[in-house]
Amino acid sequence: MLYPIKFHSILKEKIWGGDKLKTLLNKASDKENIGESWEISTVDEDISVVANGAYQGENLVQLIKNYKEDLLGKKVYQEFGNQFPLLIKFIDAKEDLSVQLHPNDELAKKRHNSFGKTEMWYVMQADENARLIVGFNKDTSKEEYSEFLENRRIHDLLNEEQVKKGDSYFISEGTIHAIGGGTLIAEIQQTSDITYRVYDWDRKDDQGNERELHTELAIDALDYNYNNNYKQNYSTHENVPNEITSCDYFTTNYLTVDKYLKRTYTNIDSFKIYMCVDGEGSITANKNEEPIKKGETILIPAALDHIEIRGAAIELLEIYIK
Repeated sequence: MLYPIKFHSILKEKIWGGDKLKTLLNKASDKENIGESWEISTVDEDISVVANGAYQGENLVQLIKNYKEDLLGKKVYQEFGNQFPLLIKFIDAKEDLSVQLHPNDELAKKRHNSFGKTEMWYVMQADENARLIVGFNKDTSKEEYSEFLENRRIHDLLNEEQVKKGDSYFISEGTIHAIGGGTLIAEIQQTSDITYRVYDWDRKDDQGNERELHTELAIDALDYNYNNNYKQNYSTHENVPNEITSCDYFTTNYLTVDKYLKRTYTNIDSFKIYMCVDGEGSITANKNEEPIKKGETILIPAALDHIEIRGAAIELLEIYIK
């Protein structure tokens, strides 16, 4: 019998990571500089393992093989098979991440036999003057970009945005970007771990080495056009879904629940994901109630199309594929 499923977080140390995943999101770990918590993943070597209920100890790939469209949804299973189509993360950037981009599906398939990566960010917390880099600040070209990169002036071409809690950004494939230091982010993305790093702030590791750059791979993957539509405008009405963004790969809604909300998904042939970005409460499906609090994530199988959410001022991101 399917039920709301939690997974063990997969914590990753990063050169730019901090301690907010432990102090603000209560991720238990003795690791230092934790940059990412992978909440739901079928990326090779990082497959999520069930943390609750009857399937505790089984991994997500096993669940998909056993339940197929009942877990993913008919169309999703037909397209993705035993791979979960999204990678769900919390990210703590104590320092700036590298300036990077992700290839589109066509390039990623050709070069890496992988999906490309379209993603979105939701800012859960931001220190004073925290910023994100999204896109260029003007139309540019391969030639101009290459010249600025070679002269270590790439930051002069980049669009910076100061951010606060609740801000959300959509990053399509090919968009140059970087999460700035002092931000805690919920990230929804295609299942892909393909990143082209083009600039790392001249940073060196404890061995005195700079991290690998992917300059040549990035040249043909970049979108050189200026775009001012990265930031997503959305409503924050209580007890109704407020759409933040919707694309071919995922739809994300913002939900703030005061006491009680019932959600019905009879017209949505997809799994549902809830990321708790503030507060705490519970989610009930198929008579199974599961508590959820800030920093936790729950997967609702596609076959469960009636959900009840309880909580006082709980804030959730609701994710599915239309």
